[in-house]
Amino acid sequence: MSQHDIRSAQRPAPDAPMVAIADYVADCAITSQEAYDTARYMLMDSLGCALLALKFPECVKHLGPVVPGATLAGGTRVPGTSHELDPVQAAFAIGTQIRWLDFNDTWLAAEWGHPSDNLGTILAVADYLSRKAEREGGTPLTLRDVLGWAIKAHEIQGGYALKNSFNRVGLDHVILVRLASTAVATRMLGGDKDAIVTAVSHSWIDNGALRTYRHAPNTGPRKSWAAGDACRRAVIHALNAVDKGVVGYPSALSARTWGFYDVAFKGKAFEFERPFGSYVMENVLFKISYPAEFHAQTAVECAMRLHAQVAGRLDQIERIEIETQEAGARIIDKTGPLANYADRDHCIQYMVAVPLIFGRLTAEDYGDAVAADPRIDALRVKMTVRENPQFTQDYFDPGKRYIGNAVQVFFKDGSHTARISIDYPIGHRKRREEGIPVLIRKFEKALRGHLPAHRVQQVLAVCGSTQRFEETPVHRFMDLFAL
Repeated sequence: MSQHDIRSAQRPAPDAPMVAIADYVADCAITSQEAYDTARYMLMDSLGCALLALKFPECVKHLGPVVPGATLAGGTRVPGTSHELDPVQAAFAIGTQIRWLDFNDTWLAAEWGHPSDNLGTILAVADYLSRKAEREGGTPLTLRDVLGWAIKAHEIQGGYALKNSFNRVGLDHVILVRLASTAVATRMLGGDKDAIVTAVSHSWIDNGALRTYRHAPNTGPRKSWAAGDACRRAVIHALNAVDKGVVGYPSALSARTWGFYDVAFKGKAFEFERPFGSYVMENVLFKISYPAEFHAQTAVECAMRLHAQVAGRLDQIERIEIETQEAGARIIDKTGPLANYADRDHCIQYMVAVPLIFGRLTAEDYGDAVAADPRIDALRVKMTVRENPQFTQDYFDPGKRYIGNAVQVFFKDGSHTARISIDYPIGHRKRREEGIPVLIRKFEKALRGHLPAHRVQQVLAVCGSTQRFEETPVHRFMDLFAL
């Protein structure tokens, strides 16, 4: 906490956490090949998620200019559309696309979140700068540049999440998307360390969005565009710091009474487990098989394994026992009526019931048509959810980062299934060899479902070679996704 005299107008030195971010973004050279390789798959997966989201009109309506006609010829392209937008609104659109289905990567710790949300900012700014450079005879940015910025954004968001729980004080995790994206975008736009600190200070002064839209009884679709909103705000802060030279606020965190710590974090300063590097990208979790809130991913896998034994005996079920981590029990254990798709994809009981009944879980399964099947709610009322302390311990262990769940079904005649327990899902680092081929198939399916065949082949040709991928100019790659 700052000991600065609140009566004094003399400005203190910038808060150390903001300086650490500026030093990392400006100076750190990423040397981990594993991080770059993982980042390439992350980018592919995120763009696949963006295309899959275009099947849903509620997402599509958010993707154009903020008001009709406010387009920018030669501006940033929004994947899978014909939109050309300024980088601020493009950041919102791309961030919204990637996040809409709750199917992009995840990071779980004291705070959780989806670090690839930052691609909304990174792709929007990189595409804008790359096109601008080409028009002015400069050197366009490449996809390797994008990967490098993504590694740093992942590291900032995930590094803060390791020891600092924003959800515990009622703030949504997209506060860390805005933080990471602000820092990275400021550097991308040419800002020095002072500009980064300035922009980051404005990000903290914004405080944070409430988690109201993620929890009963108010769960709603804002959770699907909240990250896009954070990306948009980040680009504004970066442009203000670099192009307009706005004044920064050096003790935005620590100022007594008025700083973030005192106002929003119960007077606590941030804690950090490790210095910034490339740890988060190397360990990030991919949602490969199921569009489900990540605390329930292994529960879905358990239910899928039980489907064949259970589907023909639904009316004979007496109870279903679900064990999960503390975070899962706290945020996705829901009883009673579910209001909409956003309610359903954050309900562990719903996410277990659907695969038990149908042997699948897709984005469409959260819609009203499937939810109207009375068997789903009939199973939900027979479920109990409890914390398994070992799952919680392994969840926080930095050497494991497990997301364990267990499911067991008991029948009225006294028989029962085996207790199926899975410590970590297919998207975990420990299952990369198994998971990456599935991720690639997910990406290819998304491409073929939205782009013409010749474009699909062009995208796959770029993505199939590490060297070709990394050397491709950002705007040329984004052109392949334009319609």
